[in-house]
Amino acid sequence: MERRLAAILVADMAGYSRLMEEDEEGVLTRQKGHRQNLIDPQILANRGHTIKTTGDGMLVEFASTHDAVNCALEIQKAMAEREADTPEQLRIRYRVGINIGDVIFDGADIFGDGVNVAARLEGLAEPGGICISGIVHETVAGRQSESFHDMGSQRVKNISRPVRVWQWAPEARPQRKPPEAALQQRVKYCPSSDGTHLAYTTIGDGPPVFKAPNWINHIEYEWKSPVWGQFLSEFASDCSLTRFDQRGNGLSDWEVAEISEDRMIDDMLSVADTAGLHRFALFGISQGAAFSMRFAAQHPERVKCLVLLGGYVRGRLRRGDPEADRFYQIGYNMIRDGWGSPNSIYRHFFTTTYIPDATAEEGDSFDELQRLSTNTENALRIMEMNAAIDATPHAENVRVPTLVLHCRGDRAVPVEEGRLAARLIPGASFVELPGNNHGMVGGHPGFQEFFDEAVPFIRHHAE
Repeated sequence: MERRLAAILVADMAGYSRLMEEDEEGVLTRQKGHRQNLIDPQILANRGHTIKTTGDGMLVEFASTHDAVNCALEIQKAMAEREADTPEQLRIRYRVGINIGDVIFDGADIFGDGVNVAARLEGLAEPGGICISGIVHETVAGRQSESFHDMGSQRVKNISRPVRVWQWAPEARPQRKPPEAALQQRVKYCPSSDGTHLAYTTIGDGPPVFKAPNWINHIEYEWKSPVWGQFLSEFASDCSLTRFDQRGNGLSDWEVAEISEDRMIDDMLSVADTAGLHRFALFGISQGAAFSMRFAAQHPERVKCLVLLGGYVRGRLRRGDPEADRFYQIGYNMIRDGWGSPNSIYRHFFTTTYIPDATAEEGDSFDELQRLSTNTENALRIMEMNAAIDATPHAENVRVPTLVLHCRGDRAVPVEEGRLAARLIPGASFVELPGNNHGMVGGHPGFQEFFDEAVPFIRHHAE
């Protein structure tokens, strides 16, 4: 066995099983032609060595990261041209991941962390695109005519540390500049009571606000999202906002034994303790509202006031509502069958529910945020947990000033759930916001109205 530094390229065909089912003979014939006339010659021209091939992909070693990236770019750009006349649903598209690392050569095969990371990067790439690690980007930046956009740090399977990822895509959206507040952010980690490592951060100045976890989030990548970036920037301009990635998603540990309401409360307490939050305003969106009600009821000495947005007391399976039951089952099937699919229609089901008034850019961004923030298994576990929540007894025991806000046209959580929370929490105030979105998106109805209500309430009770 020999150990040496190498650039590793891993590629596979997006949607291989579906393509083979549609046109097995045609796909195999075209794949053979692409190998003979494009892929193998490009690998040779860039001094690469093919370690092994599979039915839908390959593992290639290069001595230079520049050669590996150049090879991938040439192949991907040429593939788009070669497949241009093929019907969209039958086009062969490759996903490519490139990493550099110390690898072990054992006969005709190679092993090691460098190979594993390259394989995980390939899984993050868009069909027809390329994902490279941060260290690869550092070595090729300024030496390529094509630009890669920063996807931030990502958690990938079986790799204990977050990996910085950069992506090139043939029809990449313009890189969105993060708000100024994003430059202040420093991601830190703390252990929860069961040893799960949680990623958290604090930004801004002003009264302390602690945000409970909600659906799918990523505290670093959210800054690049037109759905979250302006909202977070606005919050940080008035408050000191602490937020974290819930277990199973974002930069927190993905491989965890338990994802449950009990663990969420433990996680909130661990982050608050580590961040030095002794008393604070607690902010909950969507299911984060249910977690916030329970936390405030169990730890009243820590919570100065409660702000709930688009929240619910009862998960979908606790409402006795056939429509909510149907939504849960459809959503569950969408995640199970297509969360990791290159076809965004599965994740777009949630996007059009949560932000129905979104522009195309906002919708695409939310699709990508969901894809990058967790895997199929954890998305299902989180959805199951949220559907089973019933915070009714906790809501009735909240004894802190509470403001409940809800958009009147919210399609993800009916406004009646927000009103129920306000009725159950003693002394709570209810404000109905304009608009149809579940979350607050800059430029949409309800965005400014939310801050006009929430910030003075927080200042009054939390400063």
